[in-house]
Amino acid sequence: MQTKQVALVTGANKGLGFEIARQLGQKGFFVVLGARDAAKAEAAAATLCGENLHVRALKLDVTSSEDIASLPAYFESEFGRLDVLINNAGVNEPESEPRIHSVRKTFETNVFGAFAITEALTPLLKAAPAGRIVNQSSILGSLTLISDGQGGAWTKPGYTASKAALNMLTVVAAYELKDTKVKVNAAHPGWVKTDMGGDAAPLDVQEGAKTAVELATLPEDGPTGAFVHLGKTLPW
Repeated sequence: MQTKQVALVTGANKGLGFEIARQLGQKGFFVVLGARDAAKAEAAAATLCGENLHVRALKLDVTSSEDIASLPAYFESEFGRLDVLINNAGVNEPESEPRIHSVRKTFETNVFGAFAITEALTPLLKAAPAGRIVNQSSILGSLTLISDGQGGAWTKPGYTASKAALNMLTVVAAYELKDTKVKVNAAHPGWVKTDMGGDAAPLDVQEGAKTAVELATLPEDGPTGAFVHLGKTLPW
């Protein structure tokens, strides 16, 4: 059995997911880097191994029922535990006509994938000394702020609705697990320089990864069922 705490980060081959994996590794976790492209996952893992971090690559397409179904047995056999799940994988599909197609594709990754992985791994997380689930959300999923007109040009049906749905799944999971040691929270990383955020974003990935890492390492008296950015609670 692995003595280090074990974390799974989805969408971890680049950007925020990669940096979250790095920061967790620096905190002493054994981190599994999930990515739908196995070669990219291996390359990312090799980079972090070169930094003397304990990581492993895992081919994980969050829209694949087969990949998800194999997760519990994988963590049981390879590590005997899972302490942290970070549902980081996310997409913002370009709008197409009819828009239902792009909305559906966005939900498949951002909502259904995160939900299915959480369902599959919850028993292992409940068995952990201090299980933590972090859903990588966005302030664009805030009904309050979007209603106030703060979404600007980003106010599109697919991405915003998917993050609002992910926020609700966070609240529901926290409620369902309220009598356990598992804490479930949603993270807003900020506007970060990634492939999705673009070069105009004010934050680098190191800063953007901080919220998810903080929620993954919460103490026993930390919050659950919260929407957080760098320690500040955001409006739903």
